[in-house]
Amino acid sequence: MPTQREVNVHAENDRSTFLSTLPAKQSDRTAALAIVGISAILFALAVPFAGTPLPQVPAFVASYQSALAVSDIITAVLLLSQFSVLRSRALLLLSTGYLFTAAAALTHALTFPGLFAPTGLLGAGSQTTVWLYMIWHGGFPLFVLAYGWLKDGNGGNKIAAPTGRSIMFVVLGVIAAMIIIAWIVTAQHDLLPVLLRDRRYTATMIGVVSFVWSLSFAALVTLWLRKPHTVIDIWLMVTMCAWLFDIALSAIVNVARYDLGFYVGRLYGLCAASFVLAVLLIENVRLQASTMGLVGRLREQSASDRDYYGKRLALYGAVVESSNDAIITESLDGVITGWNKAAERLFGYSAAEAIGQSIYLVVPEDRKAEARGLLNRISGNESIAQHETVRIRKDGRAIDVVLNVSPLRSDNGQIIGASKIAHDITDEKQAREKLRREIEERQRIFETSQDLILVTDGYGNFIQVSPSVKDILGFNPEDMVGHSATEFIHPDDLEKTRGEMRAARRGAIKRSFEARYYHYDGHEVSLNWMGTWSEPVKRHFFIGRDLTDKQAAEAQLRQVQKMDSIGQLTGGVAHDFNNVLTVITGTIGILADAVADRPELAAITKLIDDAAERGAQLTKHLLAFARKQPLQPREIDVNALTLEAAKLLHPTLGEQITIMPQLTEDAWPALVDPGQLSTAILNLALNARDAMPDGGTLVLETRNIFLDDGYASMNPDVVAGNYVMIAVSDTGSGIPAALLERVFDPFFTTKEVGKGTGLGLSMVFGFVKQSGGHIKIYSEEGHGTSVKIYLPRSTGVQETEYEALQNAPLAGGNEKILIVEDDALVRQYVVTQVKSLGYAALEAANAAEALVIIDADKDIDLLFTDIIMPGNMNGRQLADEAARRRPDLKTLFTSGYTENAIVHHGRLDSGVLLLAKPYRKSELAKMLRTALAS
Repeated sequence: MPTQREVNVHAENDRSTFLSTLPAKQSDRTAALAIVGISAILFALAVPFAGTPLPQVPAFVASYQSALAVSDIITAVLLLSQFSVLRSRALLLLSTGYLFTAAAALTHALTFPGLFAPTGLLGAGSQTTVWLYMIWHGGFPLFVLAYGWLKDGNGGNKIAAPTGRSIMFVVLGVIAAMIIIAWIVTAQHDLLPVLLRDRRYTATMIGVVSFVWSLSFAALVTLWLRKPHTVIDIWLMVTMCAWLFDIALSAIVNVARYDLGFYVGRLYGLCAASFVLAVLLIENVRLQASTMGLVGRLREQSASDRDYYGKRLALYGAVVESSNDAIITESLDGVITGWNKAAERLFGYSAAEAIGQSIYLVVPEDRKAEARGLLNRISGNESIAQHETVRIRKDGRAIDVVLNVSPLRSDNGQIIGASKIAHDITDEKQAREKLRREIEERQRIFETSQDLILVTDGYGNFIQVSPSVKDILGFNPEDMVGHSATEFIHPDDLEKTRGEMRAARRGAIKRSFEARYYHYDGHEVSLNWMGTWSEPVKRHFFIGRDLTDKQAAEAQLRQVQKMDSIGQLTGGVAHDFNNVLTVITGTIGILADAVADRPELAAITKLIDDAAERGAQLTKHLLAFARKQPLQPREIDVNALTLEAAKLLHPTLGEQITIMPQLTEDAWPALVDPGQLSTAILNLALNARDAMPDGGTLVLETRNIFLDDGYASMNPDVVAGNYVMIAVSDTGSGIPAALLERVFDPFFTTKEVGKGTGLGLSMVFGFVKQSGGHIKIYSEEGHGTSVKIYLPRSTGVQETEYEALQNAPLAGGNEKILIVEDDALVRQYVVTQVKSLGYAALEAANAAEALVIIDADKDIDLLFTDIIMPGNMNGRQLADEAARRRPDLKTLFTSGYTENAIVHHGRLDSGVLLLAKPYRKSELAKMLRTALAS
């Protein structure tokens, strides 16, 4: 591509800038200093002879004043011409100062004695010219002072008014001021103090001269201090030096008119008026010469430009023809006037076929109004960028294009048509649509994933967080985005996570590791992470799977396996111990007969026999726990057996404990060893008694229960089906949560040494498991304990009225239910069941979270809450607070305790709805409908 040859239109030392703004160079300072030095030397030589009388030459005064006035007027005109461009207030004041000195010089000449009249014109008096000289030589420094304070590097602050008006105002102002001054020093000169008497200076004159000289000196100092200096500033300082020499010779050290000081001082004054003028004239001559050179160079530039633009026009034509995008020109009525090679390839029409035709040649029928609208916008001087539309090829195929349309102008600027650049985006649009679908799919995966998806930068700050974080960690995504992961990771897992991130950045394709995060409510959540690093976007991508359910199931499985292992070990020990006891008990009788006549040995024999009996009882308990005791199951009425047990317990437990049987009328029969069941109830009752040393209530309850698949999935040792439940509940001290998992271990006891073997609950556990049943314990420290035994229902009996009711079709609904449960596994199970019945379900882990949700969502219809929960507020208190905030909110309670035990404990009012755990789906559905209808 040809390049335009540039012509240098400025000389190396271009001085065409205005002197009022052109920075002074060292050469300017040197020249000015040389002139001041010479002037000072001449001044020093003249001072001793200043009073030497010389002949009177009136023509000198006239010539001096005329030259001075002409010089000042020319200087003022040149400065005003700069002001008209720069509009500088400082420059206007300096120009005014020169106009003032010109006017003062003319007035001084007219009133000078012996020049035009013996005593001067205009009615001049003896003091007129002296006062005029002082006003003249004091006025100019004042204007220079004002200039010095107002100037800056750009010539001083600007005047907004028209420059012509300002210049006219200045000229008229100077004339008016001089008329007034002339009137005062002529017609009113007698009113002025006497400055010259008998050709000698008065004291007033000395003061006035000193003041005037001081003003000039102050102007010089001001110019020196007000940096940066321009060229005109430097020569103004030279002028003020000459001005000081003028005043010193003409009015301070001289003796009278026409002495040496008089003449030399005026020469200094004339020089002072000439310095700035000379510099301005020199610069104007230089500027004129520069302008002539510039004109020549511009002519050369013009010829070069014509050649350049001719080549450029040819080059642009080649560019248009070689462009990969279609370039089309058309008139404002839509007639095609230009059609390049790319347009031929894109639309299939040759230039000969297209030029002269309407643009509608390539516009679909349904897009013609759009094409007309584009031309209307172009005619309104509007440019159109990145307009996507559809056009038709010659073969009839539709293509997607993006248009950039600009007005086409004639030489005089009139819009005569439009220039279009059309780019085929058919493939690009298909690719964009494919990418959009992929992004949409990935976004849907991101938003609906049950796993936690995190995206962080290289420093571990969250960039994106999937919505599933609310269910897994309790946070909203916006609570984490922008924060560092270190704020949420357990400190013990922090270094391991950092190590995995470093390994990913070193090139590991995929990493799998476990790390704990903190939940919103403060508890730890274990997650299994898959992580990878993307170098192009500098991002870490993590997918975390909540291990809470898996760990809970594994813990339950380990508990079952532990109990089985302990049972196997215990059974083996008990079996071998029984063999030993068989030998002991078999031989002790022989030994007793042999020593019957020796009382001291008979007593020892009896002691051994009692110990063997106790050992036999111990092995019996161990075999019961190991599920290896001989059972004699038969079909029994659990209600009758429970009532019989209650009668036997009355004398055993004592009067301070109240026994309350709560039996279901149509309780199913169970297939179980009645003796072992009675023993189990007795053991549980004795444990309850020990937990109520100050008395309390013991509730014995029976119920028909169906344990469904959901409950079985949370308890690996349970088979879904029908069970008869026998619950033994007390109002005692309860069991600490940390000990609940160990209560069925053999030999484990919370009682004092010597007050329990630790085999009571383990024997009950073994008996229930051996009978094919299930046992569950609920306990809250300070509230009491409830142990539930689930025995398999006896088969071969007809369906009861209870079963018919439970097997009735389930009734769901579409209301919104808030589920409050501190156990995460149970909460998840309940939410799943509630949603399967058609309800909308919200969940909370404690009362505080529940109240926040209740305040935020006014559409909640039912509060379904556990009663015993950790924290400052239990379920009963939560329900009361919720009712205060939402009087229309219905409530359904649930608990691991039986309904009778709860009511007896006084934790619920009579008539309050309670669904005891565990419950089948039909019971849940029934109670939800009952609660919503209440």
